[in-house]
Amino acid sequence: MQSVSSISRIWRSIASNARNLFLFKDPFVRSFSTVPIGVTSRKLHRSDIPYHFLKWGSLGFCRTSRFATGFSPLEHKPLDSIVDIERLKNRYPDDIASIWDDYHIGRGHIGATMTAKLYHLLEHRAKECRYFVIPLWRGSGYTTMFVQVQTPHILFTGLEDYKARGTQASPYFTVSFYTEFAESKDLVLIRGDIVFTSKLTDSEAKWLLETAQSFYLNDVRYKLVERFNKETRDFEFKDVLQALDMPIL
Repeated sequence: MQSVSSISRIWRSIASNARNLFLFKDPFVRSFSTVPIGVTSRKLHRSDIPYHFLKWGSLGFCRTSRFATGFSPLEHKPLDSIVDIERLKNRYPDDIASIWDDYHIGRGHIGATMTAKLYHLLEHRAKECRYFVIPLWRGSGYTTMFVQVQTPHILFTGLEDYKARGTQASPYFTVSFYTEFAESKDLVLIRGDIVFTSKLTDSEAKWLLETAQSFYLNDVRYKLVERFNKETRDFEFKDVLQALDMPIL
């Protein structure tokens, strides 16, 4: 567990230096395979990195930039490999959402949905502000998660793990957004995959997904995301704790 002071030191050191299963083609398929974050084929350029990330000298430019830009460490499963899209086309949006949510319960996955309007807002804001930190409360303290929103994906890993392992740190939890029904049903399907069940429970992963979305979709909370990405020196972790009604240790 971490206190605000320890989080501040970490951050500043980094900154300065089963219903309707017939619809599903494979009820046991996992959307992602585990691959270290550092595995990526994309060549990176300094112009891709937000200004304050270039100041993370203690980790070195290469280690930091690979985590902070467009990496592709996970094998994405297309929606049609999970669900029979043709059958779902004839369902009402509420029915599709209910089927999707129920299917993912208890499978090490998180199923959720959102409207197309909210997804487009998330997508728009993530283009300018991809990164954030979220405290995950556990008992009498919290573990801090480092978040990258790069639609149609969100990736979560432990801040301490990333601090220690850099781009070799694997994500604990990954999220994918499927927009196949965005225009026709005003519905975006969301699938979360817990990569390490030893790191996160289903309920913790669900809370992280909901909380991350709240910081991007709520205008007041999004100001903290903007400050984290654009005005790093003015960012205070205690403001995140206060927004989540968590005690400042």
